[in-house]
Amino acid sequence: MIAKGRLAAAEYVQVITTVDSQETAASIAETVVSARLAACAQVAGPITSAYWWEGEVATATEWLVIMKTRQIRYDALAELLQQIHPYDVPEILAVPVVAGNSAYLAWIDRETASGSA
Repeated sequence: MIAKGRLAAAEYVQVITTVDSQETAASIAETVVSARLAACAQVAGPITSAYWWEGEVATATEWLVIMKTRQIRYDALAELLQQIHPYDVPEILAVPVVAGNSAYLAWIDRETASGSA
């Protein structure tokens, strides 16, 4: 039986960043999960990014890291990402989760509870 979903009221967020190597992405994923700032971090890629940098359009091969956490943990997660990220201006975006599987959201609660803010 599949648990009914529940509205998350932005209690939960997916935090997204990109980096220039699979190894760096995996390291970031492991670091944030080990710190209990994210319950899960997924690495996807390679992807191709096009963006403005220093007045020109640039392209790069990157890897995407998607982290699942509670809104209350975002500030600490973003601070850690700033410290360990190799880019001068890292992408750190929080996307609100508006609804989700109740059991999955409860799991996020449990796995990010240690050291809560």
